[in-house]
Amino acid sequence: MANITAKQVNELRQLTGVGMMDCKKALVECDGDVQKAIELLRQKGQKMAAKRADRDANEGCVLAKSTGKYGAVIMLSCETDFVATNADFVAFTTSILDAAMAAHLMTKDDVLNMDLGGRKVSDCITDQIAKIGEKIELAHFEAVEAEAVYAYIHPGNRMASVVGMNKAGYDEVGHNVAMQVVAMRPVALDEQSVPQSVIDGELNVYREKTKEELAQKAVEAALKKAGINPAHVDSDDHINSNMAKGWITEEQANTAREIKERVANEALASLPEAKVEGIAKGRLNKFFQESTLMNQEYIMESKVSVKDFIARTDKELKCTGFKRLELGA
Repeated sequence: MANITAKQVNELRQLTGVGMMDCKKALVECDGDVQKAIELLRQKGQKMAAKRADRDANEGCVLAKSTGKYGAVIMLSCETDFVATNADFVAFTTSILDAAMAAHLMTKDDVLNMDLGGRKVSDCITDQIAKIGEKIELAHFEAVEAEAVYAYIHPGNRMASVVGMNKAGYDEVGHNVAMQVVAMRPVALDEQSVPQSVIDGELNVYREKTKEELAQKAVEAALKKAGINPAHVDSDDHINSNMAKGWITEEQANTAREIKERVANEALASLPEAKVEGIAKGRLNKFFQESTLMNQEYIMESKVSVKDFIARTDKELKCTGFKRLELGA
């Protein structure tokens, strides 16, 4: 068995970032051969990654940068906030982002297969798993190209954005729009950018919600006409509780149950389709106003939309797109 020195252990630790005891064990197992020890530690990292694959990695680091006409935002996930805020983990995330931007990459798969210090990023992540002992994964990578791209990272590295503008020279506007994206969580640039599947889903929800509300109004009106307070009979639990308190009689309880079922069914069967559709579309318009970037109220000034804020600066200036990442979103 080779005599393993502290200098050898420290050198292996510098090469791999793995803890001292694990480095020593690897050197002992490999009879002092550093290259074999490195490979052994990588194999152990792969095994650890497989064991932790089903763990939740809900913490992490979110960063964004721009180089003028190109910008990117990255999310490297881990299991604990302790690791996420560690300077080495942030530095590792930064190194991936910087290399991806230098290569002008556009997709997560491209980043995972990118060379980083002589190894693929995916392999480097596995090495980090062996070093840290947590599940780590490249959760997201998004990029934007435009005449001018601006990046914003919210303090704490938990959310960030990049936005594209069609003209350069408006740094303050670009920065503020990037802040808007992070703060207000838009789902799309404007109405035309919202996927039809999302619009259809929202409309279906609004239609059902509208029907329920109109039917409930009819029920409440019928209950009041019968001399029953709707608040006393809004659920079976309330009905039973209020009977026990003497607030309603058993007869009123039975009447309320009959009215609720009958009137609700009658109302749902006779609701004007045009009325339901009109209310649902009104709610969809509110969704566009609250959830699309151009229609949102500008966070720096009330009663002014982001679209109007940009146009007020320069009528030809437009936001062409954005990407946003947030831990837990």
